[in-house]
Amino acid sequence: MEALKRKAAAMALTEVRSGMRLGLGTGSTARHFVDLLGEKVAAGMDVLCVPTSEVTATQARGLNIPLSDLDHLDRLDLTVDGADEIDPALNLIKGAGGALLREKIVAASSDRMIVIADQSKRVAELGRFPLPIEVNRFGLGATRNAVARVLAAYGADKALTLRGEDKGAVYLTDGGHLILDACFGRISQPEALSRELLSIPGVVQHGLFLGMCSKAYVATPNGVEVLERQ
Repeated sequence: MEALKRKAAAMALTEVRSGMRLGLGTGSTARHFVDLLGEKVAAGMDVLCVPTSEVTATQARGLNIPLSDLDHLDRLDLTVDGADEIDPALNLIKGAGGALLREKIVAASSDRMIVIADQSKRVAELGRFPLPIEVNRFGLGATRNAVARVLAAYGADKALTLRGEDKGAVYLTDGGHLILDACFGRISQPEALSRELLSIPGVVQHGLFLGMCSKAYVATPNGVEVLERQ
C-alpha cells in the first residue's frame, strides 16, 4: 500500500509546474509527495511552498525545498494533502496528525486542493473516523461541555475524548491548542454541525473540510483512482 500511496503522490505531482506556490500537507501519504517534490526541486524545479506543520517544514528543509508563509504569500496555486475520510462529494475529515488548523488555513488560501489517500479513506458518509475538534486550553471544561451538547444534538452518542488524556500527557498542536476527538459513526448534517461547533467560543477549528477538495488520487490494489468534485 505504501508503494501505491507513493504512486498517488506521483500523480498529484504531475499537476505541479515550475513557478507554482504550493501548500504542503501533513501525514504519511503527504510525506510521499514532499519526498517526490524534493527530487524535482533537486533537478531544477522552481517552487515556493508553505508547510502545514512543523513536521512537514522539517522534512521540506531537509530536502532543500524553498519555504515561505502566508504572511508573505497571499494566495497559493495548489495544496496537496492527505485525508482521514473522503465522501462521494469529496468532503473530508482531517486532523489525525493534529495539523487541522494549519491545513485548513493553507487549503483555504489555495486556488485548488488535491487529496492523496488510500482506498480505506473512502466512505459513503463522513463520521466513521473520529472528528478532531481543536480547542483553546483556557476554559477547557466549559468548552468540552458545550461541544458535548452540540454533538448530542447531532446524534453523536459515542465518546468525546481529549487527545492524549488516556496516556497522561495531553496532545498539543503546533499552535499550542488541545484536540477533542468526537466519535459519531455517521454525520448526516456536516454543514450544520460545522456552524454549530464554530459558534462555541473555545473551539478554534474542526476537521470537517467541506467543499474544499477539487480532486483526489486514491491508491487501490488495482492502481490509482481519480475522483473529481462535480
